[in-house]
Amino acid sequence: MDLNALRDKIKGFFDLSAYLIPQSEAEESIREGVTFRGINIFILIVAIFIASLGLNTNSTAVIIGAMLISPLMGPIIGIGLAVGIHDFDLMKRSFRNLMMATLFSVATACLYFMISPVNESHSELLARTSPTIYDVFIGFFGGAAGILAIGSKNKGNVIPGVAIATALMPPLCTVGYGLATLQWQFFLGALYLFFINSVFIALATFAGVKLMKYHPAQIANPERARKVRRLVYTIAILTMIPSVYLTYTMYLQNTFQNNASRYVEQEFTFPDTQVLNYHAAYDKQGSSLTVTLMGRQLPQDSLLAVMDARLPQYGLAGTYLRIIQGSNVEVDVNKASSAMLKDMYAVTQATISAQQTTIDSLHRVCEAVARTDSMGIDIAPELKVLFPQVKEIAINRSIVCSVDSSVTDTLNVALVSYAKSMNHAEKARFREYLQARLRRSPIKIVDISTD
Repeated sequence: MDLNALRDKIKGFFDLSAYLIPQSEAEESIREGVTFRGINIFILIVAIFIASLGLNTNSTAVIIGAMLISPLMGPIIGIGLAVGIHDFDLMKRSFRNLMMATLFSVATACLYFMISPVNESHSELLARTSPTIYDVFIGFFGGAAGILAIGSKNKGNVIPGVAIATALMPPLCTVGYGLATLQWQFFLGALYLFFINSVFIALATFAGVKLMKYHPAQIANPERARKVRRLVYTIAILTMIPSVYLTYTMYLQNTFQNNASRYVEQEFTFPDTQVLNYHAAYDKQGSSLTVTLMGRQLPQDSLLAVMDARLPQYGLAGTYLRIIQGSNVEVDVNKASSAMLKDMYAVTQATISAQQTTIDSLHRVCEAVARTDSMGIDIAPELKVLFPQVKEIAINRSIVCSVDSSVTDTLNVALVSYAKSMNHAEKARFREYLQARLRRSPIKIVDISTD
């Protein structure tokens, strides 16, 4: 196969012509999703309430449900389509509807969090306040999947997946939360995340429209179209810059946390002293690491000197190290006792829980052994009437191990001493009785009669 044939074969894998619906059909679907009137507004408000409840209760499932309900993606994809086909009327309508939907969403979320009795910021809320470059990629690739699905004959479950992945609803709810509680870090961080998602979903839609070779509108003004494209690229780049900075900051924080964890784990190993907890705080002006020890007290000055000298080996040069021991006079009890007591309580509770689990397990074993030991006593009166040939009986349960394969199995054994021997039919009936009466099957009967 020559290079041209190979190139044509590879190109055929990426040929979309046989899989796309007509441009007019795809455009009609997108234009219908742009408008926010009547039922769409009510659906949006309901979805915002559901997402706010999910964030308030820290329920991921509820938040995902709200993402699937939300019609927010329509105007954003409309903007990308409008830029791609140079339809400036559609662009204005999409911008107008997106702004209206955003205001309705923020107002609804703000109202909810103003009347909600629970205003604690859970992890689902905090996750929407620090966008990074990864959110840029999620928005772009999510938008790319969305426009390709809209233009495809076989849409599958791509659109619901895009709605979940790009997560437009939770950031707007977090904006409402920040506004309701006057926490501007939440307000600005979540608003920036929503802006990232919107810009890069629209940018991916624009790229998808070009990839699918949609024809531009007849009323297009080439010069105006070029200006709009330059504006789109500029907005995308400006939007990305803060996220790159935040990603770099996140990288430094994670690196510091990992280095601190490795440092504490490898260096603070003493025979009669152990680490109760540690707290690593990253700060560009000067990071700090506080380690709390419990057990036999070590010489404070020499310990601090040795440990401080080892910090550069773990990439922690310049970190302020603080070591707290049981009788360390430098400890601020008012600040340290709460965290220390909480950790000690957690350790104690975990130990008690583990011990209680062991005790319960042993209780069950003892009860099972006691039940087995008493089975012979329990059925003795019945045996005297039904099987007078039986003189003595003992019930055991043992684990049998195969010598060849090491496979284990449970064996129920009845040790029986006969006053008078039984024939084959009587032994079979006796075995059936034991299995039914003792609810153990099978049972092996062993004759221990002595002459």
